[in-house]
Amino acid sequence: MNAANHPEDCHDNLIYDWNTVENFIPLAQGIEFDDESLRDGLQSPSVVDPPIEKKFEILRLMDRLGIHTANIGLPGAGPRAVKDVTALCRFIAEEKLSITANCAGRTHPNDIQAISNIQQETGVPIEACTFIGSSPIRQYAEGWTLERMLGHTIEASDMCMREGLQQMYVTEDTTRATPETLRALYSTAIEHGARRICVCDTCGHATPVGVRNLITFIRGIVLESGEDVKIDWHGHRDRGLDIMNSIAAIEAGASRIHGTALGIGERCGNTSLDLLLVNLKLWGAIDHDLTALPEYLKTISEACQVPIPKNYPVFGTDAFETATGVHAAAVIKAFKKNDPWLATRVYSGVPADVFGLEQKISIGPMSGRSNVIYWLEHRDIEPSDERVDAIFHRAKESDRLLTDDEIKESIVGVA
Repeated sequence: MNAANHPEDCHDNLIYDWNTVENFIPLAQGIEFDDESLRDGLQSPSVVDPPIEKKFEILRLMDRLGIHTANIGLPGAGPRAVKDVTALCRFIAEEKLSITANCAGRTHPNDIQAISNIQQETGVPIEACTFIGSSPIRQYAEGWTLERMLGHTIEASDMCMREGLQQMYVTEDTTRATPETLRALYSTAIEHGARRICVCDTCGHATPVGVRNLITFIRGIVLESGEDVKIDWHGHRDRGLDIMNSIAAIEAGASRIHGTALGIGERCGNTSLDLLLVNLKLWGAIDHDLTALPEYLKTISEACQVPIPKNYPVFGTDAFETATGVHAAAVIKAFKKNDPWLATRVYSGVPADVFGLEQKISIGPMSGRSNVIYWLEHRDIEPSDERVDAIFHRAKESDRLLTDDEIKESIVGVA
């Protein structure tokens, strides 16, 4: 049998994956995601807080992507936050979305009461994400004692229980906190009803090794408690390790990962949720339909006025575009075999079609004649020698890729 005539018979042998040869730790199944784009993401110094209609659209897209829960705001921040959180809860109910709601709040009665009021008014369950700093440097700056922090923890956890709020107890700057402090804080929160705890790399300090060490330690605290408590990971990307750290957290036993679209957030931002989803999909750890990711990112980019960099992985305009002759030639040959699977992988580590995108062949100074022929044929234009020569000559004199209009101009009147 000629494999070239039956490409579907040989796909399994066309890519050797060194990622899975040895020392491969299978990722846990049933991973959940918390989208922080509409709360932590909006703390970025350069974003615009979108109008509520845009937030509805974004929430609908999160639900379509199979994201499990969304942080929809911090009601304790003021009247606008209360208004938006209330409207988003009502939207979830009216649209019958599968995504659930959570809200951030300090371990302070005012913040917890604000969340409780919205839950009671809308009838939509809200997970209260009550946070408190935990590192020695934060304690020193704030003038906090451990006794005071434990007092706030008990007060917040007990109030969540009284108000009928699910609680996720969050320690800020967990990755720089001492084992003794973390044991005291988490054990106390669990004892007083918290059934989900969140480990935070608030300043983007952690490395993958540190994440594994920390999550393993926290799992020990949970085990000692004897309670069924889930562990969340909330990372930032100050050192560019957000995706690696999130995967390390999953490998170590975290069951839910936080992130934001495009990694927006304070300072350098949060874990890029979109890129994490891409990597987990390619790893086979999730089976979400991610073809709506481009629309999700475009919507958030426009609503928050955050441009998507052209070379942003997967979703930047350059991600699946090539004009380099040898690269483009391989893709074109794959297309001519009438094999989309091959075309999206022969010169790409990420298959474009899995994420609702496609390969693009362009023309520039590094292009070969095959680029030109493909461009013309793709637009039902006869690739005569004269047209190919005209475009090819124009491309070789250019210092950048030609636009479609420039290509068309170069063959005006050419037969």
